Amino acid sequence: MIKKILAKVYVYLILFLLYLPILFLIIYSFTPAETTGVWEGFSFELYGRVFLNEKIMRALLNTLIIALSSATVATILGTLGAIGVFYMKKRPQRIMEGINEIPVVNAEIVVAISLAILFRVFANFLEARGVATNSPNFVTLLIGHVVLSISFVYLNVKPKLQQMDPNDYEAALDLGAKPMYAIRKVVLPAIVPGIISGFMLAFTLSLDDFIITNFLRNQSFDTLSTYVQGVIVRAAIPAEMRALTTYIVLVTLAVVLVSGIKRESRSSRKAMLRAQKREVLTINKSS
Repeated sequence: MIKKILAKVYVYLILFLLYLPILFLIIYSFTPAETTGVWEGFSFELYGRVFLNEKIMRALLNTLIIALSSATVATILGTLGAIGVFYMKKRPQRIMEGINEIPVVNAEIVVAISLAILFRVFANFLEARGVATNSPNFVTLLIGHVVLSISFVYLNVKPKLQQMDPNDYEAALDLGAKPMYAIRKVVLPAIVPGIISGFMLAFTLSLDDFIITNFLRNQSFDTLSTYVQGVIVRAAIPAEMRALTTYIVLVTLAVVLVSGIKRESRSSRKAMLRAQKREVLTINKSS
């Protein structure tokens, strides 16, 4: 009885604290009122104005470029790192897993400040030797976002590696396959779901990051988070942001639904294959 009550309270809290604000955001995206909370009639005007606001579109483009680039790099490095650690001996494996967990539990502000100091020291080192630098720039921001998300990619890929038979890779090597060929043909196909989920998580982390972006960006380079923060300091949030945020919510919802359908399809396919195997074994035993 108590468990059911606690479960219901938890669900209601989630609905109230998380989804109710999103619902209000979507509702007020359909009114052209500049002041949030004021209703001036139903309209799709804000959805058209989003694409006419050059600053918002530039910030959106910068955000997508950084998110896609950093998620791609983090996914490649995180996947290769997870494979390498998985085939290590037990003691080094535990050490590497402990090292990987530090960025996950570490405060993001610590990562941002430490990276900013590191890049500043490196820039001073180059400038002292006559090498001109333009720091912070796109590269420093990309590195910062990769550092932010790479550990989460590792944690998504690791369970898929643990589910596969570690002897498959060794068997491929025994049959004459080269290490990279064995990884490409044996290991990678088995961990594709983990790679995809790791990429999506890295993309999402980069998409809504503010702290690392604010510390490492050039002042002329805005993402959506830094643009909104800068606008709030000077004035109110632009009305177009309500429509843009609704676009992002709808895209996120679509991705979640597609991922759920694919996951359900894979589960059904696996269940069907297991049933077919049991049927074949039953026929063989009876004959």
